[in-house]
Amino acid sequence: MTMPPRLRTVALTVHVTSSIGWLGAVIAFLALDITAQASDDVQTVRAAYLAMETIIWYVLIPLALAALLTGIIQSLGTTWGLLRHYWVLFKLVLTIVAVILLVQYTPTVVHRAGVAASVADPRGLPSFLLHSVGGLVVLLVVTILAVFKPRGTTRYGWRKRREQQRKQNEQRNVPVP
Repeated sequence: MTMPPRLRTVALTVHVTSSIGWLGAVIAFLALDITAQASDDVQTVRAAYLAMETIIWYVLIPLALAALLTGIIQSLGTTWGLLRHYWVLFKLVLTIVAVILLVQYTPTVVHRAGVAASVADPRGLPSFLLHSVGGLVVLLVVTILAVFKPRGTTRYGWRKRREQQRKQNEQRNVPVP
C-alpha cells in the first residue's frame, strides 16, 4: 500500500530530517570527545563528558529511533518496499545495528560522565573515539545507499514484481463487457 503523494513527502521530510540530525549529533559527540581528550583544562574536559551524556540521551537516541521508525514507515508506504531491494534491506540492518549499539553503549557514556563530574581531575578518562568514528562511518554508508540506490532486487522483490506484472497482463486481457 503506497501513501498518497503529500503524506509520502511529509514522511520523507521527517525521515531525512531525523537522519541528518542523527548524523550531525554524532559529529557533535565526536567533537566533544576530541575536546575531552585534547584539552588540558579540567573544567573543559568535565563539561565535554557531561555534554556527551546530554547529547546521547536527548539527541542521539531520539533521532536514531526517529530515523529507524520513519525509515520503516517510508519504505512500507512507497513502492521501494522494506524487503524488495537489497539497498533498503542493508540500510535497515545497518540502522537497527547502529541503534542497538547506541542504546547498549549509553550506560558507558553515563558512567564516564558521572566519573568526570565526581573526580577532581577527569583528564585521562578513556575516549569514545572508536565508537564515534564507527557510528559516523555507518551513517555515511547508510546515506550513500539512500542517495545512490544501487541496483539489486531480493527474491521477495522479484516475486512481487512478477505478481504485479501478471496482474497487469490479466487486466489488459480482460474483455470489455
